[in-house]
Amino acid sequence: MPNPPTPLEQTLHTHLTSRLHHSTLRTLSLPLPHQIDFSSNDFLSLSTSHPLRALFLSLLPHHPLGSGGSRLLDGNSALAESLEASIASFHGADAGLLFNSGFDANAGFFAAVPQKGDTVVYDEKVHASVHDGMRLSRAARRVAFRHNSIEALRGVLEAERDKAGRCNVFVAVESVYSMDGDVAPLREMVDVAEEVLGKERAYVVVDEAHATGVLGLRGRGLVSELGLEGRVFARLHTFGKALAGNGAILLGSHTLRHYLINYARPLIYTTFLSYPSLVLIQASYEMLKSGQSEKLQANLHDLIRTLYAKLEGLQKTSSHACRLLKIPSVCPRSPIFAVQLTNPKALASSLQEQGMMVRAVVSPTVPIGTERVRICLHAGNTVAEIEKLVLALKRWCESQAEGNTERQPLDPSKRARL
Repeated sequence: MPNPPTPLEQTLHTHLTSRLHHSTLRTLSLPLPHQIDFSSNDFLSLSTSHPLRALFLSLLPHHPLGSGGSRLLDGNSALAESLEASIASFHGADAGLLFNSGFDANAGFFAAVPQKGDTVVYDEKVHASVHDGMRLSRAARRVAFRHNSIEALRGVLEAERDKAGRCNVFVAVESVYSMDGDVAPLREMVDVAEEVLGKERAYVVVDEAHATGVLGLRGRGLVSELGLEGRVFARLHTFGKALAGNGAILLGSHTLRHYLINYARPLIYTTFLSYPSLVLIQASYEMLKSGQSEKLQANLHDLIRTLYAKLEGLQKTSSHACRLLKIPSVCPRSPIFAVQLTNPKALASSLQEQGMMVRAVVSPTVPIGTERVRICLHAGNTVAEIEKLVLALKRWCESQAEGNTERQPLDPSKRARL
């Protein structure tokens, strides 16, 4: 007989039951074989790349397996340090520091770098890891601004400028946002930060996780694409999305790197990345630096334009799709499409049954009222697969209209656009 649940376990079960009743319970699922991938972050399809696999396997025999410990003890290596220097140079930065994940890097940075009395100003849609770091920070204030709004950012920065003292102000943004797929107006943000606060008080920090490999020359990211390398204080690039690996790197000055080595707890108190992880990072960056990924990157952006054109066509030709689905108002620059509707789980389930892997995203991951099916494109997708997806969307909308099962249809006068 199993032991009866403890009071704590009963409390945990109550919380889980509440999520179940509100249709917000998270569970793990396994991908089904032979499904078309419209869900993963494998944007360049490198996880199934034969050239990358061959390069990885050719490099692997030259190294051991485990790192052996924390980076500050026995986990450091010549490979790690050469990777940091090489990646920093590729992205036009002075220095870089590897972390086990983007989450660890963000949390470590925002917990350690803002000093007593400083302020962190952040886009309201920044990643949870930034929030976790800010909660542990010595910063005096944390102030959100409306998503991607230059006007709102200016207002917050002017309010901080007028406060007493000369504190540092960190501006935390992402180049590409993971749930909406929209791109930050980064040049304008940097301009406003420098104009309002001056270069000695404004420190812009950019999370490039979803831009790595996707935006910029050979996938260098948005900062490099805009030529802002010298005007951004720190950048985060991750290896678990377009680059098919794991881990992350924070780019900045040599002083920032040395400071994080001394104060970033997620780096100090954990076993470092294994050698196979480092070798895969090395191989992925060789693909970028050599230009082998350029064709994949170009094909990905062709597919982005194709999907957007077909979604636009669906909106124009199907009144049901126009009424039930919201699509982006302009063609995304990223491979992430947010298709909003009131019952995303039903649509996702229908698409999965037809052999297409997509995910429904609901509260608390996104705000109530913005539930969506998140569609991610990859260099390995085909036009035929996109056509199959759009046809399935059309048929689902028609079936919903015929069965009148959509409980809260969107107002047609709003034209169902974001």
